[in-house]
Amino acid sequence: MIHKYRMNGLSIVMDVNGGSVHVIDDITYELLDHYDEYRKGNIDETEIYLRMDGHNLEDIKASLEEVNELVEEGLLYSEDTYQNLDAFKNRKPVVKAMCLNIAHDCNLKCRYCFASQGDFGGEKKLMPLEVGKKSLEYLVENSGNRRNLEVDFFGGEPLMNFDVVKDLVSYGNELGQKKNKNFRFTITTNGLLLDDKKIDYINEHMDNAVLSLDGRKNVNDDMRLTLIDSGSYDIIVPKFKKLIEKRGNKKYYIRGTFTRNSLDFSEDVKHFRDLGFVHTSMEPVVSADENPYAIREEDLPKILEEYEKLAVDYAEMKVSGDPFSFFHFIVDLTQGPCVIKRITGCGAGTEYLSITPEGDIYPCHQFVGNETYKMGNIMEKEITLPKEMQDMFKNAHVYTKEDCKDCFSKFYCSGGCHANALSFNGDISRPYKIGCEMQRKRLECAIMIEAKKMLASDDEASEETQDTQQVLFL
Repeated sequence: MIHKYRMNGLSIVMDVNGGSVHVIDDITYELLDHYDEYRKGNIDETEIYLRMDGHNLEDIKASLEEVNELVEEGLLYSEDTYQNLDAFKNRKPVVKAMCLNIAHDCNLKCRYCFASQGDFGGEKKLMPLEVGKKSLEYLVENSGNRRNLEVDFFGGEPLMNFDVVKDLVSYGNELGQKKNKNFRFTITTNGLLLDDKKIDYINEHMDNAVLSLDGRKNVNDDMRLTLIDSGSYDIIVPKFKKLIEKRGNKKYYIRGTFTRNSLDFSEDVKHFRDLGFVHTSMEPVVSADENPYAIREEDLPKILEEYEKLAVDYAEMKVSGDPFSFFHFIVDLTQGPCVIKRITGCGAGTEYLSITPEGDIYPCHQFVGNETYKMGNIMEKEITLPKEMQDMFKNAHVYTKEDCKDCFSKFYCSGGCHANALSFNGDISRPYKIGCEMQRKRLECAIMIEAKKMLASDDEASEETQDTQQVLFL
């Protein structure tokens, strides 16, 4: 299975199963339209020549020889053998990560909030310390041989329960020392309550910080409102700048959300760069069609155009050595996550769990409040997660999702978000179509950017871009 496309002056072909990526010339690009029939013996060189009007036979033969060599080397049309791997068929997931909904309350009232302004449709509540401790203990006890454990302090707004956050970090570190585990903590915050003490604590103790800002002032303030209906931009930007300036080389992300009202989101990403923010993300809002800001299918052409527009500018940044990064254009074509992860995805309900202030266990934070997917309570003496539900999540992967089987991005998106699939299709095995279209475009953009970087780093290659070249491979 291959996927070919053109972008930013390059003709690119991906070997979907093997992961190799090639920059090719025009004749090879056209030849690949007929190669599958050729390799199956249905047509010969002469028939290809007759179909490819305007090319001479010798050039076609030369291109065909190059493609044949790539196929023989397993770099094009490679077979998918992952489904038969013992490590996949007999995998026994362990809990590796946990989202602690430390505060079901918020000091913003963002229009698009999936968490109903922080309370997830229930009562406003802060997580007691004991619930958090039991959660960390459960994570340790069910993590098998996994040493590094991920914990995200989430909300609502976690800074509204910051004393408990600090106590849990201390407890987690003590617990980790005793059990030979290493906790890596992340906090996701809207920034309103940040002050110097909180900034210093976060920078010392949090392995990652996710900072919510939607971009330009008018875009942010249209959606991210304070409790008195004023914009939040002027309050949080100086605080985020201070946190990042003092953070050094530790990880962080400025995370935005674009809506139907801000489909020119590439300008918001550029605004992040203008503000001096290096590590950025911009996520599409996921909301029911009846909401005026919801993304609809008719918005896709503009959205895909916007990704490509941003990718062209981003490629120039990367070629020039600019450190600015955009999460959805980061793709590792030399290492990447293990093959099992690429097949199975985020691990919601099996490797990843979310805990509410009451101690209720859900497959992930986006399922919180949906009682059908409540898996138990962390405060129970004997916790036995429902096997039928865990099996359902375990078996929702790229080989069981019909929409994924022939998709070229399946080993990069791993089948998409279960929560989005459920929200729009009522079934975690039926991916959210709009999300799929965006993922495919982002992957094409990311690969084009890597190809531009590789070609620019090789002086000889930069003069030979019209030749078939294997520039990247997985």
